[in-house]
Amino acid sequence: MATLFGRKKTLLLNNVVAICGAVLMLLSKMALSFEMIMVGRFLCGINAGVGLTVHTLYLLECAPKRLRGMVGVSVASFVSFGKFTGQLLGISELLGTEERWIWLLGVSGVAGLLQLLTLPFLPESPRYLLLERADKDGCEMALRRLWGAKNDPKPEMEEMLAEHAALKGVKIHRVMDLIFDISVRWQLLTIIVTFITLQLCGINAVYLYSFDVFQAAGIPKENVRYAAIGTGLCEISASLACVLFIESTGKRVLLFRGYLLMAAALALLTVTLYLQASVTWMPYCSLVLILIYIVVFSTGPAAVTSPLPAEIFTQSYKPSAFAVGCTLNWVGLFLVGMLFPLIVKHLDYFCFLIFFAFCFFSGIFVWFSVPETKNKTVLEITEDFKKMHQKRSQQSKLYLDEIQTKL
Repeated sequence: MATLFGRKKTLLLNNVVAICGAVLMLLSKMALSFEMIMVGRFLCGINAGVGLTVHTLYLLECAPKRLRGMVGVSVASFVSFGKFTGQLLGISELLGTEERWIWLLGVSGVAGLLQLLTLPFLPESPRYLLLERADKDGCEMALRRLWGAKNDPKPEMEEMLAEHAALKGVKIHRVMDLIFDISVRWQLLTIIVTFITLQLCGINAVYLYSFDVFQAAGIPKENVRYAAIGTGLCEISASLACVLFIESTGKRVLLFRGYLLMAAALALLTVTLYLQASVTWMPYCSLVLILIYIVVFSTGPAAVTSPLPAEIFTQSYKPSAFAVGCTLNWVGLFLVGMLFPLIVKHLDYFCFLIFFAFCFFSGIFVWFSVPETKNKTVLEITEDFKKMHQKRSQQSKLYLDEIQTKL
């Protein structure tokens, strides 16, 4: 859809889906129809799937190179803000009651309506116009509208034109092309590993166990919900703080350091939960580890993963890369939602060891297999992938030849 209709038009159509889903859920109580809620939730799922993919793609293609990291982080910041808003509106003092719950389900339509009214005033993605529609004048006009008439868009356009020259005659690749193309194998593996781990890193398990930890730390049961809102606020704050240092730190460092620190936090959290009943001050250690885990997750994997396909793939692969990454993200969320209650039932807090393995493996993978993307063009990053893995392949071949010679 993003390739066929363009980024902007796809988002506008997606907002209609969001509003239809919200209206169905709002009217379900009056109509006494749970089927309307199911259809409304289905439409909301379509809206979320398309929105996360195309919204991220559109944002990053509109941002100048020097601000691309900060703009990418904004995706995670607003996802965190959305979760926090849901937590806040869901308390009994607001919409979390038997009389008002229907309005809570319909809130998602407000965001869709807001974007439907404001997005027409913004231009189409400049990169889409130039690289996929070969509209140089339209691209320049879009850049001037986005960045202001005083800012010269020519340096950014030169980068786009270099990519356009490299891709001349190359069609937009579909998902199956991406899967079977050996030249982008390591980029695809990077997307697979990072997007799967984004859901299987244990963030949902940490949020679930935070309720037990809060109660063990002495917080009254009726006030635990407010403490849970505090964890959501912590996630937002950490995500916003990431904006300040992402360009200076680098995305690769944030990814591998984030996963390894999360793995360490999960290992220690398993120990503290095991000792929680026998040591009086251990719940406070668990609480600190939960907050550390959430901060590291928000400033690392959550901030970097969503925009990653736009940074490591050329224009011809971007839509398919986002489709693969976001599909894996939602599949991971589905599996956690379906299987996690069973895992907790049988393993209790030892379930964190499963998530520890995912985080540790992903951290090691990024450390050894993913180059830095900071202040680099897509063509430079593609070349870095080739150099990194060609060199490693040559070293492995020399090592095997040496062993064969000795034998």
